[in-house]
Amino acid sequence: MSTPKKPKGASPDDLSLEESMARLEKLVDSMEAGDVPLDRLVAQYEEGMRLVQACEAKLGEAELRVEQLSGEDDPA
Repeated sequence: MSTPKKPKGASPDDLSLEESMARLEKLVDSMEAGDVPLDRLVAQYEEGMRLVQACEAKLGEAELRVEQLSGEDDPA
């Protein structure tokens, strides 16, 4: 059974970390190709920055959860 695909215009907050990273990689590849008009390039940059922020937030949440879980095992 496959996971339903998220819509292409989904918010970065609606995407998993892996989906966000994959989208970010596609954006970078497109931007590095050099054949994107300036207005599209700026839009891609803005989307990329939103994706980076969402990834940082997700990683921060995961780090906090790991710290909480490892603290629960601490008998101190």
